[in-house]
Amino acid sequence: MAESASLVHPATAGTPDAPHGAARDASIAGRPRSPRGRTALLLAALGVVLVAAVVASATAGQLAIPPRDVLASFLRALGLSDAPESVPNADAALWTIRFPRIALGLLVGAALAVAGAVMQSVFSNPLAEPGVVGVSAGAALGAALAIVLGLTTVGDWTVAVFAFGAGIATTAVVYLASRASGRTEVVTLVLTGIAVNAFAGGALALLMFLGDQGSREEIVFWQLGSLNGARWPEVGVALPLVVAGGAVSFVLARRLDLFSLGERGARHLGVDVERTRVIAIVAVAVLTCAAVAFAGIISFVGLIVPHLMRMVIGPAHRGLLAASALGGALLLVVADLVARTAVPMADLPIGVLTALVGGPFFFWLLRRTRRRAGGWG
Repeated sequence: MAESASLVHPATAGTPDAPHGAARDASIAGRPRSPRGRTALLLAALGVVLVAAVVASATAGQLAIPPRDVLASFLRALGLSDAPESVPNADAALWTIRFPRIALGLLVGAALAVAGAVMQSVFSNPLAEPGVVGVSAGAALGAALAIVLGLTTVGDWTVAVFAFGAGIATTAVVYLASRASGRTEVVTLVLTGIAVNAFAGGALALLMFLGDQGSREEIVFWQLGSLNGARWPEVGVALPLVVAGGAVSFVLARRLDLFSLGERGARHLGVDVERTRVIAIVAVAVLTCAAVAFAGIISFVGLIVPHLMRMVIGPAHRGLLAASALGGALLLVVADLVARTAVPMADLPIGVLTALVGGPFFFWLLRRTRRRAGGWG
């Protein structure tokens, strides 16, 4: 009964004989009556704010470019305008530096947020995030290995390729190690992930000890996360991976809704729990590795954004995943804008900014969860 009660939406909770007149109308005043209406309103608002954030990010920097010139540059690239530049080198700055950086930020933010939403559903826990299955730690270890050994197997792509491959491999190790008798349990999966994360952290520390000063500095900078140096080829590689992982997540949306009933309830309703969990973890691994390989470790996006979206529109996953993708993209674009402009002539790591915001939010989330659950025991 306690589990069933926890699934009741606050807007519909109440006594069976509660009136349906003025009291009920007052409780929902100021917001759309339909959950679908709230979702549509939220998606529209996020879309508008995201466009504004993209324009603001394109205009800001050492070379100030007015919004009308940003639009003119975009139209020139499409062949719809032949107006000359009013700001010297504006096209070069936008299309070589700012637009690819913004595009990569959109992809990374959306990927991490969608991955976080899927993980929270698979683990039935709002405190879950993509790093639970060791994907981020494994990617960091792969990148550090390439840096310390000075590998150039695939040229400038070596660090990204090693990070992506190690992240996928680590996720596979966590899943296979936690599997027994043809199935996995959430608790075992979490504990295995903790053990693998600890091992990866120790191996990373050893590589930093063995590496020279330049390698150590590069590893530290990579771990802090940054979109600095983003280029169109990286966007071209990340795009299909993020689209594929996101598409799989949306296909699983209905089955993830049923996960809220617990594994037994989902099975009774015809969900192949083990198969769904495997596909979901693979999608999370692809999304997270695509983000981490090109931007480094950016924490808390996969934790904060899905939880905020769930608080606004509820747990239905089709709307939740779409809102999380837009919210994650918005958060990364804004964070990158702050990282580029907060300190003159400097580029702050995005991971530092997201941690400074995400740390207090996570503390609040812990206290809120504990208060609503009446304690941890």
